Amino acid sequence: MKKFIETFKNIWSIKELRDRILFTLLLLFVFRVGSFIPLPGVDTNALDTAAAGGGNDILGLINIFTGGAFSQAAIFALGIMPYITASIIIQLLGFAVPYFQRLQQKEGESGRKKITQITRLLTVAITLVQGAGYLTYIKSIPGAVPPGTPMSIFWFSNIIILSSGVIFAMWLGEKITDKGIGNGVSLLITIGIIATLPREFFGEVSKRITGGGLFLLILELALFFVVVMAVVLVVQGVRRIPIQFAKRMVGRSNANMPTAGARDYIPLKVNASGVMPIIFAQAIMFLPPQLGTWLTADGEAPSGIMMQLTDWLSVPYNVIFFLLVVVFTYVYTALLVNPQQYAEYLKRQNAFIPGIKPGKSTQDYIDSLTTRVTLPGSVFLGLIAILPAIIAAFGVNPGFAIFYGGTSLLILVAVVLDTLQQIESYLLMRKYDGLVKSGRIKGRSGMQPIGAGM
Repeated sequence: MKKFIETFKNIWSIKELRDRILFTLLLLFVFRVGSFIPLPGVDTNALDTAAAGGGNDILGLINIFTGGAFSQAAIFALGIMPYITASIIIQLLGFAVPYFQRLQQKEGESGRKKITQITRLLTVAITLVQGAGYLTYIKSIPGAVPPGTPMSIFWFSNIIILSSGVIFAMWLGEKITDKGIGNGVSLLITIGIIATLPREFFGEVSKRITGGGLFLLILELALFFVVVMAVVLVVQGVRRIPIQFAKRMVGRSNANMPTAGARDYIPLKVNASGVMPIIFAQAIMFLPPQLGTWLTADGEAPSGIMMQLTDWLSVPYNVIFFLLVVVFTYVYTALLVNPQQYAEYLKRQNAFIPGIKPGKSTQDYIDSLTTRVTLPGSVFLGLIAILPAIIAAFGVNPGFAIFYGGTSLLILVAVVLDTLQQIESYLLMRKYDGLVKSGRIKGRSGMQPIGAGM
């Protein structure tokens, strides 16, 4: 505790760091306030009734990322998700379209500015589409839109409000990144996830205490701690490929005689794809329920396998979800890790992997090693993705079980590590001790937060 208090005093004594933290907290507070301001023309009492009687459909997962704003029809109901969608699309185009490849890799700062501008415009277009779909969903809830409401005004005004909310949230995220601490977009998602955690946690505690299951509660918390530690290890885990630089003659004096080649390594991440495979897999899992709605008659609920695919606790949903995560992990890692570029870079730097010939042999070696390293990473990511359903099957409240894995836990771990790494860098620059007694916190080296680098 003494070490913690001393570290906190050191953080507070650095004016620049203190101002950045306070600025970040202020903007996060503004974002949370907007999550409680409802759209005009929406009856929130009807939304509360619908939420109280809701099931375990996957719309509840969306609500987690917006901190409850989605189910409350707030002005930030869409959160920052349209911007995330636009960023992912631009990132994928950077792998496939030469124009975007040139912007990302060769045009430096001007290219990044163009990508940022294109991402913003695409965000607006996606918001208009998602906003229309969201208002259709709100209108389908009985009593959510009172009778007699002018629908033309309702649609026009709320589309503008939802779009403005997304743009404002995007602006908040950019300001936090520039003048605050941590990655702004990631923090906006994180604060939404954390906002629902206390309610679900105390609900689980109340359930266990009143039901005489105090031992089970302790077991749940211990398991949660183990899962978080495992995620931290995988997020920061790397397979180091040793490389050696050839000897070089620098100058002619005795002080600059040739020395043995310097050694370094290439870090191959166990989870190079980060949280993206789970996001892609969840996007695919949204399609069957929508398809079932189109194929069934008016007023009829989807049945059979379609009904099971709308429930994130069902076995078919989780089997398909697991397989999609594993496949997307390999696909996204293949897009991110380019063995040919590694081989060419080593050749240009006059470096080599000991025991491996330069050129094609180096490329094949890195490719095979990446494939082997990705296997445990993909399986672990798939297990983390379906772990909430497994935990809920043992009697844990589904709202609390969500935090045992999936996108929520991965984003929380990645963002916390990244933010603590930035705070630690300020402490080390001012000659203070870091946040840990030995070693250093690795944030960006483990998993790049959502929206980072966009």
